[in-house]
Amino acid sequence: MNEINNDVIGNVHKLETFGLVDGPGVRFVVFLKGCKMRCKFCHNPDTWKGQGEEWTARKLFERAKRYRTYWKDNGGITISGGEPLLQMEFVTALFSLAKKEGISTAVDTAGQPFSKEKLAQFRALADVTDLFILDLKEMDPEGHKELTGTDNSNILEMAQWLSDNGKKMWIRHVLVPGITDKQEDLEKMYSFISSLKTVERVEILPYHTLGVVKWAELGMSYPLDGVPVPTDEEINRAKALLHTE
Repeated sequence: MNEINNDVIGNVHKLETFGLVDGPGVRFVVFLKGCKMRCKFCHNPDTWKGQGEEWTARKLFERAKRYRTYWKDNGGITISGGEPLLQMEFVTALFSLAKKEGISTAVDTAGQPFSKEKLAQFRALADVTDLFILDLKEMDPEGHKELTGTDNSNILEMAQWLSDNGKKMWIRHVLVPGITDKQEDLEKMYSFISSLKTVERVEILPYHTLGVVKWAELGMSYPLDGVPVPTDEEINRAKALLHTE
């Protein structure tokens, strides 16, 4: 195994010191820059490109540790994005420091960069990651490509690898009326999730339009203009199909 460089530099979009929805307990959340997916409902398009603030893994860990008193027994550090798997070396270095001090680690990912060619690097990250929060956008390959610009076969492969290797997962699905709420697709998603051995939680994330202003600020037209947020009835129907809590 290659020696971990704790001075490797990460490209950071922003930090959140008191996250409550990005893993168990209170989390210090690091949002990284960079993503190759182009999800039509993305509420953080400002993370896709551009240079963020540069941090070394060592310095960012020291910053995160300041908030350890808030984490108590079940909080910790979560890396989100953007897409964390585009900066695996940096995340692995940061999490290696965290694990040496018994701190919980989680990655919030859409899985798009996963590949067998980089499996050794991914395995090193998985070794220091306690929880993978995986966004499953769509099960149908063509529907997934239409919605995100990319195929989903390697994303499903990653979920299977995590299951086969005993890595805990939370599964999240963004519910967009008329797009990601089709009964057949949700039933197929439930069947796939049921085949995985390490899924601890399944969550429905109702589509919202809070990120529309960012699209405008970036001079981009919003692809889902006019699409409504889901009703309580639509949310409950999806929860029933995915058998969530």
